[in-house]
Amino acid sequence: MNNVTPDFYLEVEGIKGTCPVGEAYATQNDQDGKIPVFACEGPCIRGEIARQAANLIARETPSCARACHAEAFFVPHSAMTRWAREADKSIMVDGCFLKCHGRVLDKLVGKDKVIHFDAFAIHGKYSDIFLMEDVPEAERNAVAREVADAILPKLQQLEPANVD
Repeated sequence: MNNVTPDFYLEVEGIKGTCPVGEAYATQNDQDGKIPVFACEGPCIRGEIARQAANLIARETPSCARACHAEAFFVPHSAMTRWAREADKSIMVDGCFLKCHGRVLDKLVGKDKVIHFDAFAIHGKYSDIFLMEDVPEAERNAVAREVADAILPKLQQLEPANVD
């Protein structure tokens, strides 16, 4: 089995229209200069922890807001894509070393504009569990909190200085 994949392209069926609430949300965040925060998503426990940590980071960092990876990646004429591309930087919380979403985001906005975090490298748990349902909700929440707490101090330089 070959464990290395060369760069590849995926053909995605085109779409007409956009998500009205996504358009308003992304346009407002773009106008406000918010940093888009992306996360790994899916049924995997590692991705779920990354997703929850990204939500906490965006909620607790005034200069950031969560971005919809699906709309940014697959609706190229959307405000979500425009916000991601025009932002000075984006934050990516991947669930593991595969960096699936992070690799796509690197190509979408430019690798030099992405601040990557590997949630699994922070918490180091669940290497033998796939489904998030196999870890109790309270434990998932606690580990996501641990990941967010490790990342938040690294993002302090993104925040404007408090002026009294």
